[in-house]
Amino acid sequence: MSPEEEPSDIRPPQDNRNLPVPVHNGEVLRPASERWLMRAIRSLFGWKAGSVRADLQVVLDASTPDETSFTAVERAMLRNILNLHERRIADVMVHRADIVAVKRDIPLGELINLFESAAHSRLVVYHENLDDPEGIVHIRDLLAFMAARARTAMPSKAKRKKAPPAGLDLRAIDLALPLCEANITRKLLYVPPSMPAIDLLAQMQATRIHLALVVDEYGGTDGLVSLEDIVEQIVGEIDDEHDGDEPPSIVRQADHSFIADARASLEDVRAMIGDEFVIGEAGEDVDTLGGFLVTHVGRLPVRGEVISGPGPFEIEVLDADPRRVKRLRIGLRKERPAVRPRDGRRREAAPDAPSQPQGDPASPSLPDDGGETP
Repeated sequence: MSPEEEPSDIRPPQDNRNLPVPVHNGEVLRPASERWLMRAIRSLFGWKAGSVRADLQVVLDASTPDETSFTAVERAMLRNILNLHERRIADVMVHRADIVAVKRDIPLGELINLFESAAHSRLVVYHENLDDPEGIVHIRDLLAFMAARARTAMPSKAKRKKAPPAGLDLRAIDLALPLCEANITRKLLYVPPSMPAIDLLAQMQATRIHLALVVDEYGGTDGLVSLEDIVEQIVGEIDDEHDGDEPPSIVRQADHSFIADARASLEDVRAMIGDEFVIGEAGEDVDTLGGFLVTHVGRLPVRGEVISGPGPFEIEVLDADPRRVKRLRIGLRKERPAVRPRDGRRREAAPDAPSQPQGDPASPSLPDDGGETP
């Protein structure tokens, strides 16, 4: 073989850019355009691979909307998405005291009224109490059951004098029928309060069950969380056509005091009252004004009780029940006159009457030797 000839097993280099890229087991292959975009973004902001979350958080916190082309709404939603992995179910759930639930044998007529007053589309169903749940009832399932009963009970054409409107005879619906006999109860999810909210979001999407009961380590019910509660952590409060304007959780009065719902957040309370409302250590592990008050006192206050603090303020319990406080008044501490001792009171006597000695005026003093008085 001459020096000018090449060995048969040595071939010139080939352009392999269009060849398939080997993918290892478990590896997610992203489009080349996406990889190019990520490289461009990292180059633009000086990011390193694996630090996108931290660097994006820095950009959102330090830059202005003009620098990133993000609107205020987009910036807020991006922050919420980045912080969602830190949220636990205990942070977003509706607490047990605020759950609207029904017993399994509730009549359908009462169930309709409760759906109307509660303004919910789903209600928890239980046997004896919330610690013994059975499932949920959806208002659409209730309407479908009633429509089916109204259709199947229609008389034949020969006996019917006049067709009912829309082909439904609502008189055939037994509103006294217990819910458990209608067989319209659905399953619900059971989750611990420590579960990440983003994990429950994925579970709800997979199971198509949008309501979960939060249970503690002993099986007791702590609260309730819906898909809407989790989504609101990203997009903010969601109100529909049936949601009325709720009154603010804390309102300033003409006398410069404040009437507050016990469920008002401590952040909102401090924003309204000012930094003088110092929560201290009592507010480190609680989020609401009612929780702070219970921690501050060390017990559950009763209605009418006036509690001193925090700072120059005092808190009066306007409404409460044996389980929780509901409404409070916050104002500056009033200077109350000190109670004078009983012996220090001035006694009015007749002008000519001699002054009575101290002690019981009705009984004479006994001699020191213990003898009888003559």
